[in-house]
Amino acid sequence: MKSRRSFLKSTGSGLAIAGASLFAPKFLYAAGLSSGTIEASSLETLPGKKPLIKRNYRPVNYETPVEYFDDVITPNDRFFVRWHLTEVPEITPADWRLKIGGESAEHPFELSLEQLKKDFPAVEMTAVCQCSGNRRGLSDPHVAGVEWGYGAMGNARWKGVRLKDVLAKAGIKPDAVEITFDGADGPAIDKTPDFAKSLPLWKALDENVLIAYEMNGEPLPHLNGGPARIIVPGWTATYWVKKIVAINAVAKPLQTFWMNPAYRVPKGMFPTGERFTSQEKENVPTTPITEIVVNSLITNIKDGQRFHRGAPVVVKGLAWDAGYGINLVEVSIDEGKTWQAATLGADQGRFSFRSWQFSFKPTQSGKHVVMAKASNRQGATQTFELIFNPAGYHNNVVQRIAIQVA
Repeated sequence: MKSRRSFLKSTGSGLAIAGASLFAPKFLYAAGLSSGTIEASSLETLPGKKPLIKRNYRPVNYETPVEYFDDVITPNDRFFVRWHLTEVPEITPADWRLKIGGESAEHPFELSLEQLKKDFPAVEMTAVCQCSGNRRGLSDPHVAGVEWGYGAMGNARWKGVRLKDVLAKAGIKPDAVEITFDGADGPAIDKTPDFAKSLPLWKALDENVLIAYEMNGEPLPHLNGGPARIIVPGWTATYWVKKIVAINAVAKPLQTFWMNPAYRVPKGMFPTGERFTSQEKENVPTTPITEIVVNSLITNIKDGQRFHRGAPVVVKGLAWDAGYGINLVEVSIDEGKTWQAATLGADQGRFSFRSWQFSFKPTQSGKHVVMAKASNRQGATQTFELIFNPAGYHNNVVQRIAIQVA
C-alpha cells in the first residue's frame, strides 16, 4: 500500500507525468478509489472555500466532494483548486496588467483590468472547467500524477471579454500559428518549467474563448485564477490558464514541457472533433489532449447506502461533454442488464452541466447496482472499460454504485 508520505512525494512536483511509461499495462476500471487515494484523502479548508478534498499541498490541489454537486452551478467556495507550480502570487485588481504581443502581433499593447472591462464588450457563458486528469485516482494500479477522484471539475457562469476581440486590437499577422499564454504563477526552483500553454490560432479566435474576470457573478477568486484567466469551453482545463499576464501571437508552435511531453494522449485513441495539429509530428505517437469526453456523475447516493423495499429511490446526477450537447442519460438498476431513460433537466447551455433524475421502487431485497450512462447529440457515449493511457486522462467509465435494499 502506498504511504501518505510517498503519495505526497510522487504528486507534489507536478511533473510526474513526464516519466509515465507508454508501455504500461492496460487495466480495468476500479469501482472505488484505490487504496493510495483513500489514504491521502482528507477535508481541509482553504481561504474562501468550503472544506475540499486535499490531494497535495505543493502545488495546491484540492477537489470538490461529490455531495457539493447538488446543483448545475458549482458555487465559488466549493470549486476545485488546481495549480501546477508552487508559487501563486495574490495580485490586486488595481495592480494587474496583461501584455498582448508576440512576433506575430502588429501592435503590442498592455491592459489594466479597468481597461479590459471598459474597452471590450462583456460576454457571459456557462461552462464546465474539468482537469484533464479528473478520476485518475480511480485506476488500479495507479498512473503518475495527482490522484484525483470525481471532483476535479466544476461548472460556473463566467464573465469576461472575447479573446478574439483583444487579439483583433493587437493585429494578428498572417504568419501566426498559435496564441500562447503565460500566468503569474511560478516554480519554487529554476529547473521547474514555467507553466506556458498555447492554442491553435483558429481555436483562440473562437467566439467562445474568453478572458474572464468574474465567476458566478463575483470577482474571479484568487485560488481560481483571479484577477483574470483564460476560458476555453469544451476543452480540458489545461488550457484555462489562470492569473493570465501575457498573451502572444507566434509564428511557430510553442515548445514547452507543458505542451510536449505533458498533456498528450496517443494519436487516435479517443474520438475528437477538434485536434491541435500544429503540435503534432509524424515521428511522435502522441497528440495534445483537447476536448472533454462525454461523461456523467451520480451525485446523491453512495456505495452501501440503505433503502427500503417498495419505497421510491430517486437517483440524481449531472452529465456533460465538449459542447455537442447531452441528449440522453440512461440508468440501470440491475448492473447493466437493462437501461431506462432518465429525465433531463433544463438546458443551461451546450458547455454546461446538464442535470438529470431517475426514480424507481425496488421490489426485491439485497444488493442493487445502479449505473448511469450519458450520450451526446453526436452519438458518443461512455465506456464500460477504461481506455488506458499513460497519464490517466479521459476517464469516462460508466459509474457503478451498489446500494442495499431491505
